[in-house]
Amino acid sequence: MKVLKTVNLKGIGRKKQGKTRDFYILKDKRVIISTDRISAFDRNLGFIPNKGQVLSQLAAFWFDKTKSIVDNHILSNPHENVLVVKNSKLIPIEMVIRGYITGVTGTSIWGSYDKGERIIYGIKFSDGLKKNQKLKKPVITPTTHPEAGSGLHDERLTKKQIIGKKLLDKKTYEYLEKISLELFKFGQTLCEKRGIILVDTKYEFGIYKGKIILVDEIHTPDSSRFWVKKTYKERLKKGLEPESYDKEFLRIWFKNKGYMGEGKAPKMTSDFIFKVSNRYTEIYERITERKFIPSKNKIDGKVIKGIL
Repeated sequence: MKVLKTVNLKGIGRKKQGKTRDFYILKDKRVIISTDRISAFDRNLGFIPNKGQVLSQLAAFWFDKTKSIVDNHILSNPHENVLVVKNSKLIPIEMVIRGYITGVTGTSIWGSYDKGERIIYGIKFSDGLKKNQKLKKPVITPTTHPEAGSGLHDERLTKKQIIGKKLLDKKTYEYLEKISLELFKFGQTLCEKRGIILVDTKYEFGIYKGKIILVDEIHTPDSSRFWVKKTYKERLKKGLEPESYDKEFLRIWFKNKGYMGEGKAPKMTSDFIFKVSNRYTEIYERITERKFIPSKNKIDGKVIKGIL
């Protein structure tokens, strides 16, 4: 299976690269190309066929569905892997929202809870919680959001720190909380109708012409956890990990190989790459109720330049 590793467009401007996406900035617009690169533990770990197309198309689907809640940055979708968006000023805080207590790494809320912490992100958690258990209500656990390529990692924040350090004023931060909760509730409701649990996710926001808008991506397998609703309760009872459609499957595979981001990463097998690719396409089909058709179209710089 072919993979999209990177794209070099002529006549658009200077290319920049994030972990999984290439992008070009031209005045007040940004061209985002979702490649098939995959990352976890803050490392690029290889390529997954069709991953970039799934992320781009799924983000476009959700942006359209949620535009009545908050305006977003999308302008057009000229290719299955490409979004042309408003070039907004990024708000350097990720609004991470969690409906369940889970995670693989020691930096997850489950990792902290399992070590005995009960106040995490400034939020008090009760004793007796089990891994993968549903929380009484969703919690917001914000983090810093360094620019791509800065070499910095996301760091935990609390609401008190954000307002106290004047990263955002109280009114703006509480507006982001409100919008994030509305987006999460909408996402959970739609996913539940499709037999899926939206476990947790992150939202990023920017400022465009003085207005706060939703940017980056929304409710994709790279930004969210998705579990199979039908088998969740039984697997929780047995102490098994939920069936998932997200990158947690990938993280667990690497963790079982003894890799958590340090040293040389083990090479993914062809069989495992195929399974990961299938999970991406399956969650796309489950959420959108559309058949996934791999793109055969070339990403043409002339076509994209013509709509800028």
